[in-house]
Amino acid sequence: MSPTDAAIALLAGLWAGTINTVVGSGTLVSFPVLLGLGLPPVVANVTNTVGLFPGSLAGAWGYRRELRGQGRRIAVLSVFTVIGSVTGAIVLLVLPPDAFERIVPWLIALALVLVVGGPRLTAHLRQTRYAPTERTTVAVAVVATLCAVYGGYFGAAQGVLMMGFMGMLLAEDLQRLNALKNVLTGLTNLVAAVVFAIVADVQWGLAAMVAVGAVMGGLLGARIGRRLPPNVLRGVIVVVGVVAMYALLR
Repeated sequence: MSPTDAAIALLAGLWAGTINTVVGSGTLVSFPVLLGLGLPPVVANVTNTVGLFPGSLAGAWGYRRELRGQGRRIAVLSVFTVIGSVTGAIVLLVLPPDAFERIVPWLIALALVLVVGGPRLTAHLRQTRYAPTERTTVAVAVVATLCAVYGGYFGAAQGVLMMGFMGMLLAEDLQRLNALKNVLTGLTNLVAAVVFAIVADVQWGLAAMVAVGAVMGGLLGARIGRRLPPNVLRGVIVVVGVVAMYALLR
C-alpha cells in the first residue's frame, strides 16, 4: 500500500463515515474508491465493511443523547440484527452479486416514498389500528432483520431503507430514529466484519485507513446530523437516496 493509496482510503473513510452517520449510503463513496485502488469487487466489499464499522459505532456514540430510553428496543433488535447480518455476509460469499442489486434500487425508491410521505402516512395510521407505536413489534423486528441481511451483503443505502421503514412503524422523531439506525447499522457492519475477517480476503492496510477516516467522519457526522431540523434531514435522506438509486442503476 503506497502513501497515496493510504491517503485516498483515509479520505474515503472520512467522507463515508460522515454520510453514514447523517443518513447512510457511505458505502457508495468508499466502495468505488477501493475498486479504483485495484481491489476485486468482493475483496473491496469485505474490506469496505471491515473499515466502516468503527465509524458507525462512533456515530452511535455521537448520538448517545438521542439513544436514552431506547435500551430495551436496542437489545431486542440487536438479536435480529446479528442474525440478519450473518445471513447477509454468508450470502455475499456464496451467491453471485446480481441477486440483490436488481431489487435494491426499488427498495430505496420505496424507502424514499416513506421518508417523504412519512408525516402524512403516520398521521393517517394514527387513526387506524396500524398506528405507529413505541413498542418493538414483530413488524419492526422483521424490518431490522431484512435491513441487516442487506447490510451484511452490501449495505449501500441501508440507512435510507431503515429510516424509511422504521419511520413508518415507530412513533419516534427522526433524530431518535437516526440514533437507532446508527447503532443497528454499526452492529450489522461489525458482525459482517467478524465473519469476513475469519473466512474472506481482507486488505487490512486499506481497511485500517478507511476505519481511521470513518471514525473521524462518524463523530463529525453526529455533530452535523443532530443539528439538522426534521425537514432538512428528510431532504438530505432524499438527495442521498436518489444518488444511491442512480449509482446502482447505472
